[in-house]
Amino acid sequence: MGDNASEEHQTSFAAPLIFFIVLAFQFASYWIDHFKKIGSEKEKEVQLRAEIKQLSKEANSMSQPSTFAQAAKLKRQAAAKEKELAKCQDLHTSDTTLYSKALLISKVLTYLILLIWFWRSPVASISQQLVQPFGRLLSWRTGGVHNNNIMVGIIPWLAVTSRVSKLICKLTYSK
Repeated sequence: MGDNASEEHQTSFAAPLIFFIVLAFQFASYWIDHFKKIGSEKEKEVQLRAEIKQLSKEANSMSQPSTFAQAAKLKRQAAAKEKELAKCQDLHTSDTTLYSKALLISKVLTYLILLIWFWRSPVASISQQLVQPFGRLLSWRTGGVHNNNIMVGIIPWLAVTSRVSKLICKLTYSK
């Protein structure tokens, strides 16, 4: 009886813990995507774009032969600013790519650990009446029905929690 009680206690904490882990990964992923989008509009980049636009405008307004040297100088300055802007954008892109790769690696490792840990044991139990047509699918690799409850396996639970957490993140970031 002691072993069964400890397994039931572990199962009661497993489902919410796994859900919060998956939710944390989803929020981190959305945060990195959000950082990619807003990061391209940093103050320095906006300022560089304005300077490039102003220099190009001034250079194009000088069409006389006597102002050719000055126009060429302004065009060179604009080209230098464009290179600086490209360097800033590349640095930002490489940072977010590094974060994305680190997140993906940690996500895969965490999911593998969860799969190994809960491979044959149930993560949660849900009333058989609530999940009537999908009971066998949810109880995959866990033993099926126990006390009129479906024992939910780790793979279906990860699938369900990832979909729900994506929905929560979309609702959170759409505001």
